[in-house]
Amino acid sequence: MTRETHERFNSFAEFYPYYLQEHSNSTCRRLHFIGTTLVLAILAYVVLTGALGLLIALPFVGYGFAWVGHFFFEHNKPATFRYPRWSLMGDFVMFKDMLTGRVAF
Repeated sequence: MTRETHERFNSFAEFYPYYLQEHSNSTCRRLHFIGTTLVLAILAYVVLTGALGLLIALPFVGYGFAWVGHFFFEHNKPATFRYPRWSLMGDFVMFKDMLTGRVAF
C-alpha cells in the first residue's frame, strides 16, 4: 500500500499500516524498539525516584534512536513530522507488536 504524502488518515487504524510501511527496515524498527525501551525505563526511574529532571531526556532518547533509523537505514522522513500524535501512538503499538511477535524484530 502506497500513500501519497498529501493524503490524510481518518483514524489510527487507517494510519497504522502506513506507519508499519514506513518502518520496513529491520534496523530502523530495532532502533525504535531500543529508544522506546529506554524511554519506558527512564519513566519508571522517574516515578520510582522522583528525579523529574530526567524527563527532559525523553524526547532526545526516543526521537534520537528513531530518527537515526529513518535517516540512515530507512531513508525516509519520520511520520512524526506530519502525524505527531498518531506516530507516537504507532511507536508504542509497534513496540507491543514486536514484543508479541506480530511485527518482526
